[in-house]
Amino acid sequence: MEQGDKEQERSYGRAATKMRPVKLTRAVMKNAQGSCLAEFGDTKVLCSATIEEGVPAWRKGSHAGWVTAEYAMLPASTNRRTPREYKGRKGRSMEIERLVGRSLRNVCDMKRMGEITVTVDCDVLQADGGTRTASITGGWVALYEALRTWCDMGKLNHIPLTHQVAAISMGKVGGRLLLDLDYPEDSSAEVDMNLVERDDGGIVEVQGTGERAPLTREELNTLLDMGTSGIEELIALQRKITGFVPKKD
Repeated sequence: MEQGDKEQERSYGRAATKMRPVKLTRAVMKNAQGSCLAEFGDTKVLCSATIEEGVPAWRKGSHAGWVTAEYAMLPASTNRRTPREYKGRKGRSMEIERLVGRSLRNVCDMKRMGEITVTVDCDVLQADGGTRTASITGGWVALYEALRTWCDMGKLNHIPLTHQVAAISMGKVGGRLLLDLDYPEDSSAEVDMNLVERDDGGIVEVQGTGERAPLTREELNTLLDMGTSGIEELIALQRKITGFVPKKD
C-alpha cells in the first residue's frame, strides 16, 4: 500500500485532476507590441507578438490579416543542451508552431484586422512538459496585447478577437488518468494528449497518441472532461490579466 501511494505522488502534491501552478505575466518585453511569460510549474515559455504592415504574397488583396507563429527551445531549456535550430532543420518545432498558429487564427476576425501580419514567437526558456500548451495559452495573451496596442495607436477600431483560446495536456500514466503532465509523467505516459479549446467550449484541436497502450472511449471522455475543466481555469486567468470581453455581434 505504501509503495502504491508513493507511485501516485505528483509534483506540487496535486491530485490527478489538478494542474501545476500556472502564472501568466503580461507586458514582459519592451520592444514587442504584446508579450506574456507563461509558467506551468517549471515550464516557462516567453511569448511575444509583433505586428507588421502587409501580408504574405499569397494573401495580398484579400483585405484580411494573417496570424502566424514560431516556436523554439533555447539550448539550456532542458537538462541536456538542445542544439539551436536553423532554417531547414525543424521537425518537431515546425509541427508545434503550426499548431499554435492554427489555434490563434481560430479566434481572430481576419477581415477586421486589415492587411497586417501578427507573428507570435514562443521561446521555451525552461522545459518540464507541456511547452506547446503553454505556448498557446500565453500566445493568446501576447496576441491580445499586440492587437490592443495597435488599437491604442489608432490603427484598428477594435480588437479583432472573437474568443479566447487555451490548451492543456492530459494522459494515462501508470494506468492513471492525469491532467497537465510534467516531463517525468509525459516521458513515461502510455497515452499522451493535448486539448485546445475556446472560451465558448468549442474544441479547436485534439491531439492524442496511445504509444504504449490503447485508450477506451470511456477513458477518452474522462480525459476530455478533465481537459475542459483545466482550460476553464486558464481562460479565467487570461481574462483576469487582460480584461478581455468577447464582442457580441
